[in-house]
Amino acid sequence: MSLPVLISLVALAGYFAGSLPFGYLTARFVAGIDIRREGSGNIGATNIGRVLGAKWGILVLVLDCLKGLLPVLITPLVLPADLQPQAGHLQVLAGISTVAGHMFPIWLRFRGGKGVATALGVATALGGWATLAAFVAFAASFALFRFVSLSSMLAAITFGAAQMALLKPHPFAENAWSIGVFSLLVPALIVWRHRANIGRLRKGDERRFSFGRRANDERGSEETASDGREPP
Repeated sequence: MSLPVLISLVALAGYFAGSLPFGYLTARFVAGIDIRREGSGNIGATNIGRVLGAKWGILVLVLDCLKGLLPVLITPLVLPADLQPQAGHLQVLAGISTVAGHMFPIWLRFRGGKGVATALGVATALGGWATLAAFVAFAASFALFRFVSLSSMLAAITFGAAQMALLKPHPFAENAWSIGVFSLLVPALIVWRHRANIGRLRKGDERRFSFGRRANDERGSEETASDGREPP
């Protein structure tokens, strides 16, 4: 199998794994609802936790993490021997593709989640110390403020900064350039996906997190001009 064909297969497999909408499916199965019409309208674990409660939010968090983790771990196991030297770069490609699949799933007309849990799964497979730094940043921010959005963005930025520091002085060297790209691209995408939250944080309208608040009566702080819910 040629390298270009393998690159295409890894990217497609990662994308379709990432596009599995576990939050949407869980809400349909558990409560018979379209989670996109509840709470913030997001399909991720945070909105599931708010609408359906802690255990379902945690389940979706774990599933979304696994769909980022497993493609990265499986990739080197299926490579032919002659392509094993490219395993690290292909793992990063699988990781970026799963995050993209979660954010832009084909099954939901490319309107998915914000990619935080899926990126955590990828980072756990790839990142080591940078992932630990991101976890500490999230935990500290959430303990202080209880804003999932703020904590997620700080964690993503911390991961990127820590990973780039670990890659110094040559973050885009031949054996490291792909993780360098991941460390810049994925945190930037996560922050961009939180742009509505940034606006609410600036206005003081962002809600602090709590479990199980079935959310039709709480949408005021999640409004947008189009449909009354936050973009996914």
